[in-house]
Amino acid sequence: MGDFLLIVFIIFTIVASIIYAQQNYTGNTVMSCKGINGTGTTASFLYSCNGEKHSCRAFLIFRSHTPYNSVSSISKLLSSDPDEIVHINNISRSEFLDQNQELIVPVNCSCSGQYYRADTSYVIPSKYDTYFTIANNTYQGLSTCSALVHENIYNTLDLVLGLNLRVPLRCACPTRDQTRNGVKYLVTYLVTWGGNVSTISAQFSVSSQSTAYANGLSENSVLNPFTTILIPLPKEPSSFQTRTIKRAQTEIFYPSKHKISYISLFIGVGIGVSLAVLCFTLFIVLKHKKENERCEVLGKGREGKQNWNLPEHVLENIVGMDQMIKVYEFEELVAATENFSSRRRLSNYVYKGVLRGKLLAIKEMRTDIYKEVKFHAKINHFNLISLTGVCKHHQLSYLVFEFMENGSLKEWLFKDDNLEAQSWNCRICIALDIADGLDYIHNFTAPAYVHNNISSNRILLNRDLRAKISNFSLARSADCEGKTSSSMKFAEGRNGYLAPEYLQTGQVTPKIDIYAFGIVLLEIITGKGAVFEQDGKELLLSETVLGIMDEQSKIQELTDTRLEVKHPLGYIIQQTDLVLRLVKLCVACLVTEPERRPSAAEIISTLIKIQSDVQN
Repeated sequence: MGDFLLIVFIIFTIVASIIYAQQNYTGNTVMSCKGINGTGTTASFLYSCNGEKHSCRAFLIFRSHTPYNSVSSISKLLSSDPDEIVHINNISRSEFLDQNQELIVPVNCSCSGQYYRADTSYVIPSKYDTYFTIANNTYQGLSTCSALVHENIYNTLDLVLGLNLRVPLRCACPTRDQTRNGVKYLVTYLVTWGGNVSTISAQFSVSSQSTAYANGLSENSVLNPFTTILIPLPKEPSSFQTRTIKRAQTEIFYPSKHKISYISLFIGVGIGVSLAVLCFTLFIVLKHKKENERCEVLGKGREGKQNWNLPEHVLENIVGMDQMIKVYEFEELVAATENFSSRRRLSNYVYKGVLRGKLLAIKEMRTDIYKEVKFHAKINHFNLISLTGVCKHHQLSYLVFEFMENGSLKEWLFKDDNLEAQSWNCRICIALDIADGLDYIHNFTAPAYVHNNISSNRILLNRDLRAKISNFSLARSADCEGKTSSSMKFAEGRNGYLAPEYLQTGQVTPKIDIYAFGIVLLEIITGKGAVFEQDGKELLLSETVLGIMDEQSKIQELTDTRLEVKHPLGYIIQQTDLVLRLVKLCVACLVTEPERRPSAAEIISTLIKIQSDVQN
């Protein structure tokens, strides 16, 4: 009997590994907004994290439709680089696309929890929008209704004009077996009427067997329109593989009822439950084993015990986990920066240069880069700066980042003749971007992280004034909460951003980021630095604002004068209510007790409500 059970277990393990080695196509269940629990429902939710890599470069096929019929509008909708879209699709940045023209959109696909995702955000433009229409019409099935419900704090009936929603997009990385068979990329493709495995595979010049395996299908399986499948490719897709769909795809498809064999259903459920128990057990064991290792490694980076002078092959292994991070030759950096000339210098150790046809920022590092590179290999969010490459040369290392045209938030706030700085709405959008980035690292990475160095210098602005958090050299795992070291205490002195618990005990939790965010928001409101001079004295912005909270007139006086709104007759329109609401949010972030400070998600909710009332 024992031998029989052992054989059954071995067979089950083999079957389970085959099932887990692919993303199972679940048909019309992706159309449902119901039936999710705390983690979603497998492939009906997003694609499972069963690939060989934690993150990778992936591609989405998006079909242009009004108002998303230009590179600019589509790149913003999907949080993708417009220059990459232009290059890979061989189109002009300014041209308007034909209706239902297929466009290849590159994204960073990363594992967050149990699921792969590429993150973007969506501001609701119509009172008629629902989670269902956003997922299936706006995003064309590249997200799902259940994923949107799970991702956002708003009830379906609470969706109103102006709300900023988090949108996880369906993407995946190749499994180990696929990689061995030459698959380097997966494309998320929306099935249309009459679509089948053979015709879709032929469009991308791949075998039907390969596509069927990637989706847990047979070559003759029936595909439902308005659902997605994954196309495995040995190289990046090209514009020759896209087409224009003649039939409009705006009609919403409602799932039909299919007869299912009860025997198949019971077998499927039995295997699924057994596999879930097995995976959960392994997850607990591995998590327990790795938790201390992760905290130990992160702690070493802070204490300076870890050797940052990494051998070249180790560096290759680190960045090899993410095909979006390249290894550059030092000679390339020299040529791009004109031998690191002063003309190319952006700040003390940061230069700009064109690398392989793209304008990027190159940062010279004299400290350990291991932890920062590993961190960037795990994250994928529009409001976090993207690390595109690394280089090591003798005792120095270099990190190559996306280029941010408008520099730091601090520079932007104090720049002369800055017309955009006169807009309340622009400043609130920047604050929302920062809060979105913090919410992601606090709640949607595995493990959760603390930035530990938030300031207006660490917030960078792109050409569209979208904010991205940078400089993760001091980031540490929130799983190591409470595990502090004396070397962390009083690390940067009295710089105006440090939470009281950090100054007193070196305690590092997500709440120290919230405290620092409160200071940055005060800078956005007042146009003053965290530490500023007044009447020859050096003052802390936080203490100054907290000291006048009971005097509304003084709070209004402290507001950046560039934000004054003038009536056509010439007098200044007082905006006391708006200023007070924002300042109260700052004060909530600055309370002494960390547990009383709001979460990043609560900050986002508050800012969205304030933003909806801003007319300027």
